Amino acid sequence: MKTNLYATRQIRERAHVEGFDAVGFATADIGPESGNRLDSFLSDGFHGDMEWLRDTFSRRKSPRDLWPEVQSIIVLGANYAPGHSPHEDLDELRRNSRGNISVYARNHDYHDVLKKRLKRIARWMCEAFSCEVKVFVDTAPVMEKPLATRAGLGWQGKHTNLVSRNFGSWLFLGEIYTTISLEPSDEGIDRCGTCRDCLNICPTNAFPTPYRLDARKCISYLTIEHKDHIAAEYRSAMGTRIYGCDDCLSVCPWNKFAQVSSEAAFIAREDLIGPKISHLLTLDEAAFRLHFQKSPIKRTGRDRFIRNVLIAAGNSNDNTLEQPVAILLNDASALVRAMAVWALGQLVEEKKFTFYRNRHERHEPDGYVRAEWRRIDVSCKKSKRSV
Repeated sequence: MKTNLYATRQIRERAHVEGFDAVGFATADIGPESGNRLDSFLSDGFHGDMEWLRDTFSRRKSPRDLWPEVQSIIVLGANYAPGHSPHEDLDELRRNSRGNISVYARNHDYHDVLKKRLKRIARWMCEAFSCEVKVFVDTAPVMEKPLATRAGLGWQGKHTNLVSRNFGSWLFLGEIYTTISLEPSDEGIDRCGTCRDCLNICPTNAFPTPYRLDARKCISYLTIEHKDHIAAEYRSAMGTRIYGCDDCLSVCPWNKFAQVSSEAAFIAREDLIGPKISHLLTLDEAAFRLHFQKSPIKRTGRDRFIRNVLIAAGNSNDNTLEQPVAILLNDASALVRAMAVWALGQLVEEKKFTFYRNRHERHEPDGYVRAEWRRIDVSCKKSKRSV
């Protein structure tokens, strides 16, 4: 099919005018390798409780199953690189009892920012080229990273995330599906070489092999997508990470080429850079929604977020957090109460923990929380005997 070179050039120019830092073009095909990776990911259960990935498998594997009329896909990237590597924050945050929020979530929700830009480009395209379009920002069954690779924005690294020669790990992605045929870009070339930095740094060993992620072990999945209690085996490894994890992104050597983002909506809010755990523990539903308005953090809901903050409190070694944690033993959410039990078990001595246990366990209606009381109590006693 004949491609429209003029439209390709015009769209690229318009994308830059609208604030996108990278733009590329791909045919409506993710390629067999990406499809096989997705199939293997789901077959091995690595998706955890993200059942929508399985439910939308065919549409993810084939863009034309999502929209039969699509001829070309425009992939656009917006730079959100921080002023310094977020990995440098971790030790300091632990010492000061502050939580660590993923770089992408420290200001406005990028979905809203990018979608407005994409819609402006889409309206212009419809008028300029008499075509049909659909826009997506991680809101539909679209395999964004494979499409970005095919569109030449970069390549999927060994951590499965997109890596760019010009922007390192820090690109937000959006897509425009269109009915016109555009000149495809040269596909991105894998330039990871023998480097394994992203694999070696993972706190929970979430990469069974290069280019494969077991989301069930990933701190980003556990703190954002996972709706249930977080398994005890991952809690200590989470440290003070309360929303997402940037370790595998921030350690990538290609970040040395990244330029700090100049987009105001992506520059971190001061109150979201190392927020005090003691303050976050006091947030009720209304305060949570107010504090995180316009932030992607709001979509996790207050209870799951406080669950994460309690794990950070337990890992903080800050005994002054005992009282705000103890208050949450009476929270309406069993998800919160269970992690309050765990956090207390990390913060207080056995005698004091037994005091709390005697006051609360017999009145606890939830089986999981009662089991947490018993598990932590046994753990405390074992620890005491081993001293």
